[in-house]
Amino acid sequence: MRLPRDIDGPRLVKALSVLGYEATRQKGSHIRVTTQRDGENHEVIPFHRPIKTGTLASILKRIAAHHGMTVDEILEMLDL
Repeated sequence: MRLPRDIDGPRLVKALSVLGYEATRQKGSHIRVTTQRDGENHEVIPFHRPIKTGTLASILKRIAAHHGMTVDEILEMLDL
């Protein structure tokens, strides 16, 4: 599955709530989200419009690795 090119920070944070991620703090234009599902995990999401594809790919790879899934499975679950 191809990465979407028009995802912005607020939309990604909202989509990640499906996996149990919640905003825990914000500093400037970046927000940290945390989940307790499958063990504790933190990710920093830039509130940029849009998020660059390389940055988005990196975030999704780390989230997929934490949950033992593939990036394609994550994209389907998040409906991005």
